[in-house]
Amino acid sequence: MRVSDLERLYDYHYWANKRLLGVVAWLTPEQFTRRVSGSYGSIRNTLVHVLSAEWGWLGRCGGPERGERLNPGDYPTVDSLTQAWMRVEGYMRDFLSRLEDEALGRNVEFALGEGQKQSAPLGDLMLHAAVHAVHHRGQVALLLRTLGFVPGNFDLLIYVGDTRGATV
Repeated sequence: MRVSDLERLYDYHYWANKRLLGVVAWLTPEQFTRRVSGSYGSIRNTLVHVLSAEWGWLGRCGGPERGERLNPGDYPTVDSLTQAWMRVEGYMRDFLSRLEDEALGRNVEFALGEGQKQSAPLGDLMLHAAVHAVHHRGQVALLLRTLGFVPGNFDLLIYVGDTRGATV
């Protein structure tokens, strides 16, 4: 893996987020925070979890520190969440632009919650953060459908077609 691979993956990640958040923006504040099935209880809570995890992994790997896990209550609107994500996107892009390929193999210590300390290569942790988001975007897409919204297609091949002008 090279830094350029991570940059491309995060380009896709932010493209997919923008498409998904574009649909989420149509929700009423009540729909955004409504208790629905799923791991985190609402569309807002699920998206805040993804943002919090992304920023947390970035901080562990040497980017700007997030501090405490993000609180969904601090994001009452889609716009407040979108603004925070744009800030974190800037942090991530800046971090990746300064990262060297050799650093991707450097072990980073971390703990999941109150769990035991472990370590993994920086590149794997950054890869994990992006893949983690894919999983939860799929959950949010399903939750949107239960509320009557069509999230559209944000598969990687659609991104490739959009960014390269190809028909997929």
